[in-house]
Order: sequence, then C-alpha cells, then structure tokens
Amino acid sequence: MEKTRCAWVNNDQLYIDYHDNEWGKPVKDDKTLFEFLILESFQAGLSWYTILKKRENFREAFADFDVKKVADFDETKIEELVKNEGIIRHRGKIIAAINNAKLFIKIQKEFGSFSDFFWSYVDHKPIVNNWNSIKEVPATTEISDQLAKDLKKRGFKFFGSTIIYAHMQATGMVNDHTKDCFCR
Repeated sequence: MEKTRCAWVNNDQLYIDYHDNEWGKPVKDDKTLFEFLILESFQAGLSWYTILKKRENFREAFADFDVKKVADFDETKIEELVKNEGIIRHRGKIIAAINNAKLFIKIQKEFGSFSDFFWSYVDHKPIVNNWNSIKEVPATTEISDQLAKDLKKRGFKFFGSTIIYAHMQATGMVNDHTKDCFCR
C-alpha cells in the first residue's frame, strides 16, 4: 500500500526522500542548520525542489557548508561561484551567504551555538501543528516574524519571515506534516 505524504511532495525520489527522512525532523547541530540557512536563502523566489536538485553542487561550492571557510570567501571565490552553473548564480545571494556566515559565527560566540539561539524561539522543543490540509499551513507565523526581524537587525540578508518559516519547517522547529501524512 502506498504511503500518504504531505500534498506538496511530488513523485521524484529526491523529493520523497527529503520529505520522509529530513523535513520536519529536529536539527540541533550547527553545521546542518548552516547548510539549511544557505540553501533557504538561495531558495528565495525559487522552488525548494530546484534547490534540492542542486544541493550536492551547493555542498561542493560552499566548502561542505563549513561556516568558517564560507566566512573567509573572497572576491576571487565570489567570481568563481557566479560562474558555477551547478548552483544558483545570483551575486547578491552569494555575497549574502558569506555575510551570513560571518554573522552565524558571531551568534555562535554570543550564545554558545547557533542552535541554542535559534531553538530558543520555540523554547527548545518543536511546535507540533495539526493541519488537515496543506492549505491550512501558514507561510509565516509570529515566531518567524520575530526571528526574521532579529536576524535582519543582526545584518542577515535574504531572510524574511517566509524563508525563516520554511527553515523552521525544514529543521523541525515546527512540525507541519499534515494529519494524514505517515511522517506525522
């Protein structure tokens, strides 16, 4: 018998695997949180599926999401990334990723880890929603608004409330699997 999944999942195995094994599962390690921050910022204006298909290329281009290495990227590296057809070649997003890496490190120093900072917005435990359908799932919440405002105040780029909420869903800060989904 076929498993019932959230309605946003298409038939591509890449998307199915992402939904079944990652989306909505709590992530507390900084490396993975940084990976999702990079990927989510590049997703702005695009589909998540587009990003997933390029994920391995992003991993290679962004030093396996090593935040310290990304923070040290220089103009030569920016030019290399702009020419890299395997990723989204948006100069502004590339520059923002480097900027955000530097700010990510500042938050690590201030809070002990980015995870502690990030998860403090949900009292360090996932919010579990009870949606009947994907149509009920919001694009933003009061918490994503607050977190986006805090990150913007700290200088982060390409992180509005919608991107933050998607990040919260991806990293399990919020569980938005619909009631009929087997992952629930």
